[in-house]
Amino acid sequence: MSSVKTIVVDAILFDMDGTLIDSTPGLEKAWAIFCNDYGLGDPVTVVHETHGRRLYDTLKEYCRIKDETKLQAEIDRFEEEVINGGPLVLPGVFDLLAQLSSETAFGWTIVTSATRNYAPRALERCSIPLPRAGLVTSNDVSQGKPHPAPYLAGAEKCKADPTKCLVVEDAIAGMRSGRAAGAMVLGVCTSTSRRTILDSGAAPDYIVTDLSKVSARWTSGKIEVTIDEE
Repeated sequence: MSSVKTIVVDAILFDMDGTLIDSTPGLEKAWAIFCNDYGLGDPVTVVHETHGRRLYDTLKEYCRIKDETKLQAEIDRFEEEVINGGPLVLPGVFDLLAQLSSETAFGWTIVTSATRNYAPRALERCSIPLPRAGLVTSNDVSQGKPHPAPYLAGAEKCKADPTKCLVVEDAIAGMRSGRAAGAMVLGVCTSTSRRTILDSGAAPDYIVTDLSKVSARWTSGKIEVTIDEE
């Protein structure tokens, strides 16, 4: 059986961190500081446990910050450390986004657990264009991934039925969010191994090594996506 699949969708909803860009060095640096400040133990473990979730939720839970003003200040401090760590663009991203950007303003968007302060800066640092449909950030939803709200908001940005969208995610929480929203889900193994994804129960429809295994083209106002799961 061929490892290459072709599907047609109305819109593609990308996660940001771990899918389009890699902020791992900055995240590890930031969590090392916060683990020291708050006595949280091994930062590598915390990075793994919190991957794909909103920073608002993880700092509130792990650091037990109850005061909203302090929480917002700590989010800003954390994200500044991540930016300083230097996010990098992941394989295949530039080519795929170039294929999507030629025909419509609303064919794709980015749905991230990062804040509206951090996300545009990180994308700019990696020279990734902002989608014309706009971003969905953690500030735009009352409940973060794995709740379906983020990807439902992403479909709305693209003026698309969520069941006719493809969610592209590297994090288990994000894959579950996409599934809960009713979308098809493509898992990328840029931060999570294929075996971990398969064992997680997140049940993405497709799994690829990275976005160099994905291509897209416009056809009759829809997006034909070719996926090589090899």
